[in-house]
Amino acid sequence: MSFKRIERIGDQIRVEVSDIIARRLHDPRVGFVTVTAVEVSEDLRHAKVFVSVFGDDRTKEETMKGLKSAAGFIKGEVGHRITLKFTPDLHFRLDESLEKAEHVLSILSELEKEENK
Repeated sequence: MSFKRIERIGDQIRVEVSDIIARRLHDPRVGFVTVTAVEVSEDLRHAKVFVSVFGDDRTKEETMKGLKSAAGFIKGEVGHRITLKFTPDLHFRLDESLEKAEHVLSILSELEKEENK
C-alpha cells in the first residue's frame, strides 16, 4: 500500500480523534489532551494514537485509562466519519516527547547561564 495514502489516513484519523475527544467524549477522567500523531499499520487494521496530556502523573494515568476505555466508542465515531473498508483498532500511547524537549531546553538554558557567569 502506498506510504502516502497511509500517511494521509493517519492525518485524517488524527484530526477526527482530536475532534471526538474535544466534543463527544464526556469522560471526567479525560483531561486536556492533544493528539500529536497517528501511526497506521500497512493493513489499516491498527493505529497507534500518540497523545500529550497536560497535568501531573496521576492526571496522565487517569486520562490514559479514560481514553483506553473509550477506544471502542472513538473507533465507532471514526468509522462514521472516514470511509474505509475497515476502521483501524485504536491503541492510545502517551507521547512524552514535548516534556523531554522541554527538559532538554531547560538543561541548555542552565548551561548557557553557567557559561555567562
